[in-house]
Amino acid sequence: MPKKASNDKTTEATVQSPVTENNYLNDVDVAVEKRLVALYALQLIDSEIDKIQIIRGELPQAIEDLEDEITGLTTRLENYAAETQAANQRIAGEKNVIAESKERIKALQEQQNNVHNNREYETINKELEIRDLEIQLAERHIKDTTARLKEIEHHMTAAQTLIDERRENLQVKKDELDGIIVENEQEEKRLDEKSQEQSKYIEERYLTAYERIRKGSRNGLAVVKIDRDACGGCFSKIPPQRQMEIKMHKKVIVCEHCGRILVDDDIAAKADELVTK
Repeated sequence: MPKKASNDKTTEATVQSPVTENNYLNDVDVAVEKRLVALYALQLIDSEIDKIQIIRGELPQAIEDLEDEITGLTTRLENYAAETQAANQRIAGEKNVIAESKERIKALQEQQNNVHNNREYETINKELEIRDLEIQLAERHIKDTTARLKEIEHHMTAAQTLIDERRENLQVKKDELDGIIVENEQEEKRLDEKSQEQSKYIEERYLTAYERIRKGSRNGLAVVKIDRDACGGCFSKIPPQRQMEIKMHKKVIVCEHCGRILVDDDIAAKADELVTK
């Protein structure tokens, strides 16, 4: 009887061993399938976010460009204002030179009437000529500076007009962008939550590879379905044996031509259900 009991235990161990191994293999297959579903779901989510970005179009860049232009125009106005102040100070200085020269001329002319010899007369006369030249030079500077002030005033008016136009345009674009953001805010929040949820099932190395493939792709597709026996990204034909391996969901398989991750319709359907529910 003990011997028979021993045989029963041996038989029981022999039966249990394959069952345990199969369970382990099934667990691995489930993990891989869940990863594939999560990857494709993440792709669907990111594609929806891409569509929202396309709807926004070039508004963010246009807003940034307008803000930069307004900043440049404002700086230009400040520079014109500083130049105007300096020009007015220069004109005031030249007017002082004229006033002082005229006062000196008046004094010299009175002094010239009381000279005692030709030498004194010539000395005073030379200084009168110098003072007259100073007045002429000062008047020329005032004339040139006044002309420059008119140019500056014209430029400032044009710059201010441009600033007003750009600010009005900027506000229109900001309002348009805010409207789009509000309109899609709830959808973006939902997609973001879905994205975080699916990312939990994907190891860091797969997420890194996913982002790298997305960045290198013009259409942002890193995970694609098999479509008519071809890669849904680059449309290269996939051999039947390769398609069979993809449908088994035992490992992550990439396209030999473009490097995108490949999934079958079954994975795609499960991912779509996760994203839309």
